Amino acid sequence: MVVNFARTAASTELLKQVFHSIDAQSCPRLYNFHMHTVHSDGRLQPSGLMEQAIAIGLQGLAITDHHCIDGYQAAQAWLQDWKWNNPDVSTPHLWTGTEINANLLNIEVHILAYAFEPEHSHIKPYLQRKAVIGQEYEAVNVIAAIHQAGGLAVLAHPARYKRSLFDLIPAAAEYGIDGVEAFYAYNNPNPWKPSAVESQQVQQLADKYHLFNTCGTDTHGLNLLQRL
Repeated sequence: MVVNFARTAASTELLKQVFHSIDAQSCPRLYNFHMHTVHSDGRLQPSGLMEQAIAIGLQGLAITDHHCIDGYQAAQAWLQDWKWNNPDVSTPHLWTGTEINANLLNIEVHILAYAFEPEHSHIKPYLQRKAVIGQEYEAVNVIAAIHQAGGLAVLAHPARYKRSLFDLIPAAAEYGIDGVEAFYAYNNPNPWKPSAVESQQVQQLADKYHLFNTCGTDTHGLNLLQRL
């Protein structure tokens, strides 16, 4: 476990450096921090997802299946085998990830967790393939659990909820959120590109509250370059 925590700390620091560099051009061909596989509500097999990630030339990514890391684990095993058989080919960095339902300002939001130690006791309740209830469902406790497991917490698609992002982001910041998904395509355009107005609004709040900006396609279909 000591070795795992040391590795987790290094992985988290690397992810922080990457998050510092994210801009509107980062996704979907350099980085992608929001995607789903058949292990939650996506259509891609983890192996197929990783094949696309390598073909696209992604430098880093996270699979964020809902309340589980089964897709990540399968992808990581596939990636290690692929690297063994292709030692001279550059491969992307794959971080741990999951998407967690939580209560924030009395509405349900989604919190993305990254670079956490998956065996840590505090994150385990959120990796049981279903949303938690009670106090563990509160956003402040979700964020705390992610941090205790050595990870980073990000508010997913802040402009998709029943309350304004101008309410939600300050509240999440008060609870210790690390970042916000600033670059997100709300209307599923083809080709994928972040929604200009919402991205600008989220970035301004991220700057005000000293939060990371992240990006992701939120892929549920068969193409990592699209949401659906």
